Amino acid sequence: MTKLYELIEHLEQIAPRHLQEAYDNSGLIVGHLEMEVKGVIVCLDSTEEVIEEAIAKECNVVVAHHPIVFSGLKQFTGANYIQRTIIKAIKHDIAIYSIHTNLDNVQAQGVNERIAMTLGLQQCEILSPKFPDQLDIGAGMIGTLTEPMAKEPFLAFVKRQMKTDCIKYTRWIKENVSRVAICGGSGSFLLEQAKDKNCDVFITSDFKYHQFFDADEKIVILDIGHYETEQFTIDLLVEIITDKFSNFAAHYTKVCTNPVKYY
Repeated sequence: MTKLYELIEHLEQIAPRHLQEAYDNSGLIVGHLEMEVKGVIVCLDSTEEVIEEAIAKECNVVVAHHPIVFSGLKQFTGANYIQRTIIKAIKHDIAIYSIHTNLDNVQAQGVNERIAMTLGLQQCEILSPKFPDQLDIGAGMIGTLTEPMAKEPFLAFVKRQMKTDCIKYTRWIKENVSRVAICGGSGSFLLEQAKDKNCDVFITSDFKYHQFFDADEKIVILDIGHYETEQFTIDLLVEIITDKFSNFAAHYTKVCTNPVKYY
């Protein structure tokens, strides 16, 4: 029998909660630490559909990358999807746990390491270390392709490996790409560091229109979508859980929670 606190302790050994950003809300959002874990649904976003999936599969824990609650809720009237999700989880005694920017900020078994693995990057290091004396903790990652790639093959490679339907990118500035910066989720805040580290391209998401100008022909920005950069986090978390616990199942969600559709 595994208690919820044991599952959380394991997850936080890999991604300690104190490594999350100040704005974040990682940790246990709904549930109590002493509850027995009967089954886990792993997802990026703990939506109503995911809670319904947990109910159908008789799972009483949802491990999500994104917190369903970022700030205090003053009412529980079902007025929006956040309230409805929380109400449904509480009604059915389902715990919701989020492991967000703390998982972004670790190199080993972190979000960006999984992206680097998906792209086959070598000689990886943290792009922006959080602490001067701990270079394996921080935001983003840099790596090198096994072989330099020209524009069209590289774009096709990224689209295929990252399972994205759309890539927005800036003017191409080099014949071949070799040194790659990556950041799961919203990574525009790391652009200057990627330029300073002489990266050829920066793969991330959520750049605003005017921010694309900041590439300034010193780097190529590839905006491939927020969900698309983080979708492999689900695989990562399932592996982390199943490698430790064998007395309950960790399920990949069947729900695509990406709110963005492409035409």
